[in-house]
Amino acid sequence: MNLQHTRLNSIFATLLAIGLALPASAVEITDNLDLGGAIRGRLDYDPDRDLSKFSFDTFFLTADYHSDTWIAAAKYRFYGDAYPFDYTDKVGDISFAEYAWVGYKFSPEQQLQVGQTPIPFGLLPYFGSTFFESLGNVIGLEDTQNIGFKYLQQSGDWDLQAAYYPIPAEQGEGTSRGGRTYGTNVATADDYVVDGSDNHEQDIFVGRLARQFEAGGWKSEIGLSGLASTLENQDTDRDGHRYTAALHFSGKHGAWGVQAQAARQQMTPKNPGDDRLVTFGSFDGTFNVAAKGNLYLADLSYDIAGQYGWLSGIKLYANYSLFDKDESAFQDSQRFIAGSSFSFGPLWIALEWLHGKNDPYIGGSSYTQSLGAGGSDRWENQLYSNIGYYF
Repeated sequence: MNLQHTRLNSIFATLLAIGLALPASAVEITDNLDLGGAIRGRLDYDPDRDLSKFSFDTFFLTADYHSDTWIAAAKYRFYGDAYPFDYTDKVGDISFAEYAWVGYKFSPEQQLQVGQTPIPFGLLPYFGSTFFESLGNVIGLEDTQNIGFKYLQQSGDWDLQAAYYPIPAEQGEGTSRGGRTYGTNVATADDYVVDGSDNHEQDIFVGRLARQFEAGGWKSEIGLSGLASTLENQDTDRDGHRYTAALHFSGKHGAWGVQAQAARQQMTPKNPGDDRLVTFGSFDGTFNVAAKGNLYLADLSYDIAGQYGWLSGIKLYANYSLFDKDESAFQDSQRFIAGSSFSFGPLWIALEWLHGKNDPYIGGSSYTQSLGAGGSDRWENQLYSNIGYYF
C-alpha cells in the first residue's frame, strides 16, 4: 500500500473512531436544538481505469432548531485529501454549506423559510432512491440549493411550495472558479472547460404543486413544477433566460415503490461564443450542459422488512435517467443505477453499480463535455459504495 493510501485510510480510521465514540443519534443540546453530523468513506472500483480506492469521503455537521413558531436548519460539508479531491492537501480544502435557513411557522400547515434552501422542484427530496442520484442532479434540478425565500403550505391532500431566489448558492472553499458548491448551479467556467461560459443566474422563481391520493392500494402523488430565471452573461452584459417544467409521479404499495418524472429544460444564454451550451458547476469543478433538452427518469424500489443479524432497513432499487438533447449533433446522456442501501450495525451503507453513457461522473467519459456535445459515447461502468456513521 502506498503512502497516499496509508494516509487516507489513517484519516478515515481516525474520524470513524471519533464518530463511534459519539452516540448514534443527534445530540440534543436543548429541548429545541439538536446537533449532529456524519463521517463517511467511499469505495470506487473501475478496472477499465485501473481505479480501486477506498478512501475518506466527507465529514459534515448539522444543526436543527424547532419550536412552536420558529424553525431553522444548517448543514456544512468538508472534503479534501482523498479521491477525487486528492489534489488538495487536507480535509477542509474543499468545503461548503449544503443549506442554512431560518423559518417561521404561521400554522402547522404554513411556513416561510429564508436563507439557502433546497429548491422545490419535481420529486422530493430526490429524483429516486439512489445515493449517487440521477442525471437531474448534474443539470441543476435535483438536490440543488439557492438563497432566498421559500413558502410551504399543506392543505388537505394538496402541497404547495413556491420560492424566489435572488441569487444562487453561496460559493465555499475550493480551487474552482464557479463550482465551489454542493448543489449543481449555473457557473463561471474554469479555464480547462472548452467553450465554457460565464453566466450568473439570478431572479430564480420556482414553484411546485402536488396532490396526494390513494387508488388500488397505492398511496401516490402527482405534481407539476416550474422554474424561470435570468442568465446574466458577464462577457456580453446581455441577459438570457432559463425555463424548466416537470411532471412527476410517485407511488407506494406495500414494499414496492415507483417514481417517474419528465422535465423540459430550455436555456437561451447570450454567450459570446456557443449559445448551445451553458456551464454548470459543483463539487469543485465546472462542465458544459446542453442548453436545451428533455430529462426522463424512472425508479423502482423494494423494501425488505425485518432485521437479519446486524442488517436492517434493506432497500433494493433501480433508477434510469435520460437527458435527451435538442441539438442533433450532440450525443444524449444516460445513467442507470442498480443498488441497495441498508444499515449494518451503526453504519449506513449504499452499494451501487453505476452504468453511464456520456456521463461526466461515470467511467472515462469527458468530464467537461459529456452533458454538452457528448463524451466517449459508449457505456461506462463503475462500482460505488458509500459507508457512513451518522450521529
